Amino acid sequence: MTKLILFNKPFGVLTQFTDKSGRPTLAEYIPVKNVYPAGRLDRDSEGLVVLTDDGKLQHQITDPEFKLTKTYWVQVEGKPSHDAINQLQLGINLNDGMTRPADVRLIPPPEVWERNPPIRFRANIPTSWLEIGVREGRNRLIRRMTAAVGFPTLRLIRCKIGEWSLEGLAPGQWREITNSSAQNSQFVENEELL
Repeated sequence: MTKLILFNKPFGVLTQFTDKSGRPTLAEYIPVKNVYPAGRLDRDSEGLVVLTDDGKLQHQITDPEFKLTKTYWVQVEGKPSHDAINQLQLGINLNDGMTRPADVRLIPPPEVWERNPPIRFRANIPTSWLEIGVREGRNRLIRRMTAAVGFPTLRLIRCKIGEWSLEGLAPGQWREITNSSAQNSQFVENEELL
């Protein structure tokens, strides 16, 4: 049976199992053998990472051809205008080409854990939260998109991949899904969550 694990990656953890420099990796959190991340999150990003032992499923999760939406909560510097949000929705011309249209909306601050270290605050510049859904995976895509419209990303949390979400998972926690179907998954919690 296919192994499928949902993991809430903490800030500062690499989305890989080894690191020659001794930085924190998935190996410190996930004791399950022969599973690999389907995609990645940058070291300074947080949130949902899906791991599996099924290469075909890994490809379906990461390949933009399958149009699986990755949804992020994004704290940005400033308050984005309607024009900036519209640009993000239509697509942004970055140095590696045009982005695909994205689902973007302003949201109230989500109920999330404190980040360690905390983000930098500037007393005279407010922050805002956006929910951004994309169907492509490029290096630091969300950060480059928000910077391109003048609202740099301060904090980035991936909250969903398709129908899978990080709901109920604190940073560093994981759970295994018994069914590999994205639409009809049942969760089995690991010992760490009991």
